Amino acid sequence: MDKLFEKLNITPKNLNLYNIAFSHSSYANEHKAKKDYERLEFLGDAVLDLVVADYLYRNHNDNEGEMTKIRASYVCENALYEYSMSLGLNNYIKVGHGEEVSGGKFKKAIVADIFEALMGAIYLDLGYATVKRVILNIIVPYITNPNVVFFSDYKSALQEAVQTTKKSLYYELIEEQGPPHDKVFKMQVRVDGIIYGEGKGNSKKEAEQQAAKSALEKLAI
Repeated sequence: MDKLFEKLNITPKNLNLYNIAFSHSSYANEHKAKKDYERLEFLGDAVLDLVVADYLYRNHNDNEGEMTKIRASYVCENALYEYSMSLGLNNYIKVGHGEEVSGGKFKKAIVADIFEALMGAIYLDLGYATVKRVILNIIVPYITNPNVVFFSDYKSALQEAVQTTKKSLYYELIEEQGPPHDKVFKMQVRVDGIIYGEGKGNSKKEAEQQAAKSALEKLAI
């Protein structure tokens, strides 16, 4: 991982955090490890949202709705996957044998999750100022490049549509299948209590996005 640390311009203190950040649940299960990257992913997701929100607030004069859409587009799964692949993070992912055979090191959901987990590890190990610098160095070039557009944030688009008609919406997990390392989630989105869309994905986020996409196709605004 030394090359990665050099690329990110960081000097880690607790290498164990980074080993956990790259350990998928399938690997943890096979090697009877106590931890996988999911808790770090949870933390990294929140850190990423804060850093990008702070950057947009300080550098853009858009209103809340516009900033929310911009932030969402640069922290969506497609964007996280791009950041991960550009850094070569998939080369460090540790997955179980079955997951590796099925191409787990290249699955969009896993590769995207790894980016968030790594940011969570950097935050815990080196603090907010360092992780903020790392995140901005990676993401700002994409934000300032007019030729780069990440749009898979159907949830924000649906939320905006619902707000304009004063309707309410919520997402509900209705099905969860598969082993821990290869789960498939099925989500429903309801608008005013009526089911408007369903979606499946290898993560709840992905399933919600697919449900929102389905709803947008059906919803007459």
